[in-house]
Amino acid sequence: MPRPRKGRKVCCLPESSLFGPLNAVINQADLVLMLVDEYETIRLIDLQGFTQEECAEQMHIARTTVQRIYNDARKKLAESLVNGKVLRIEGGDYELCEGLEKTCRCGGCRRHRWAEFSGADNKEN
Repeated sequence: MPRPRKGRKVCCLPESSLFGPLNAVINQADLVLMLVDEYETIRLIDLQGFTQEECAEQMHIARTTVQRIYNDARKKLAESLVNGKVLRIEGGDYELCEGLEKTCRCGGCRRHRWAEFSGADNKEN
């Protein structure tokens, strides 16, 4: 019996979850679905400059799992860009960062920045 799948830690959901050609008609056959954990690996590795090892540590999963997720995400991005398909980001097995976590070092945690801005981290408020 396989062991249960572990939820991957994600620091933020995408601000937009639908991407594609401006004149595209959304058709299920031409839709590329990217899972939220795949989006997070792209964000951490390509945007934030993390290594796969650092990404694995941040997401609380094995490096080999990050490698597989990242490769899947890159293929989906390429399919969407090259073939002019709509890319939708949703779903997957993930746990959203609480935003107050002091060890969150991804550099792009919108939840953490929001908590600081709103004073949620300030005990005087």
